[in-house]
Amino acid sequence: MEFECQASIDVTENRACIENSTPRDIAVSKHKFNFSSRSEILSSVVAQEFPCGDDNVLPGFCRSIIDLPPALISEILNCLDPKELGVVSCVSTVLNRLAAENPVWKEVYCERWGLPLVPPPSVGVVALSDEKNWKELFVEREFRSRTFLGRYSIDVLYGHKEAVRTVFLLSSAKLIFTSGYDSVVQMWDMENGLSLASSRSLGCTIRAVSADSKLLVAGGTDGFIQCWKAVESLPHLFDLKDPTSEFRLWEHVGPITCLALDPTKIYSGSWDMTIRVWDRSSLKCLQVLSHEDWVWSLVPQGTTVAAASGSDVYVWDTRRGTLLNVVTQAHAGNVFAITRSHMGDLLFTGGEDGAIHMYEMGNTDSSKIASWVAHSGPVYSLAFEFPWLVSSSGDGKMALIDVRKLLRLAKRAKFSLRARKVVESSIVELPQRMLHGFVLCPFDPFADQ
Repeated sequence: MEFECQASIDVTENRACIENSTPRDIAVSKHKFNFSSRSEILSSVVAQEFPCGDDNVLPGFCRSIIDLPPALISEILNCLDPKELGVVSCVSTVLNRLAAENPVWKEVYCERWGLPLVPPPSVGVVALSDEKNWKELFVEREFRSRTFLGRYSIDVLYGHKEAVRTVFLLSSAKLIFTSGYDSVVQMWDMENGLSLASSRSLGCTIRAVSADSKLLVAGGTDGFIQCWKAVESLPHLFDLKDPTSEFRLWEHVGPITCLALDPTKIYSGSWDMTIRVWDRSSLKCLQVLSHEDWVWSLVPQGTTVAAASGSDVYVWDTRRGTLLNVVTQAHAGNVFAITRSHMGDLLFTGGEDGAIHMYEMGNTDSSKIASWVAHSGPVYSLAFEFPWLVSSSGDGKMALIDVRKLLRLAKRAKFSLRARKVVESSIVELPQRMLHGFVLCPFDPFADQ
């Protein structure tokens, strides 16, 4: 293989060196790589490593990319995306090892899905046999996303005496929590669909449930937050019958409509037009965020929380209690559901009008990327795990929408007026699957992913 001294490097076959090269040295040919400015600097480094004139390309011998220092190869690989890294890793064992250790896998994984529950070993640390590197984690998660394209069957869980108002999936523990008009919180085994436990009657309709591996919370129309602490000795985490493991938080003066947890805080939204931020250790209310209408949904992300109130969407700084951003009149009618990407740069809203909107969020501003009508009834719930947006509606359907096409159109729209018109119009043909069932209530299948 030959390296020409120019910013755009052509890798071509050199017949003179084929006989002296191994198969891995000649596996890549006839490809042209156009690098960014960072890579142009690398090209100059290569030129210094292997000096040559305008008409003289590495005279007397030939070299392949794997003859470069590993650190330099790693810098070149940093310019590639995961798909290109996958292609490069098939060329040789050396490139396979360097591509698998490349930090791009971690960057793209965290951008799409956030940090994994069990992080891989640090760079430079030898992984144990049961540990996975960032490339393996990325490939596994990407495969899970693609499984949404398969067939689906419906299983019905029987146990509630009245209509169910909320569903929460704690997939890390393979548990499902449900509640509704019968005032009882039910816990189910996700794998076999069997009921594991049920709470006592809480005395009012339960409209919101959330959980992690240490705490389960449920919000009632009487304005309280019912909480259960996890019991370490239990395989299913929570003893819903044990009064010593439960407690209540009171401060809201209206029905609680939404709940969320992060490692240090509890977030609750209510028809009293407020969001309250609670400290999990002291159980004290730290912030009260006031709105102009009923709060229907909330999504915390880092030091911010996004909330749907009336027909508007608010983004708050939870450290200072200050308002960062407002999207006014997001829907015709109430905004019932919102969700965000793990980086917080994308915001999805679903409303009373059956429409779904996709926004790109800045620090203090926002821009609508796309809009489409996925349902004939109100959209009650949204959940997002790249690249799939899942919505549920009062029309008895769930929609699985691949947003990659929208993101590509939005990227083109920054440079093309024609593409901008396509995105701004509501007539966008999306890769979408519709699942038919019952009248669907709020749920979050990716809550603890």
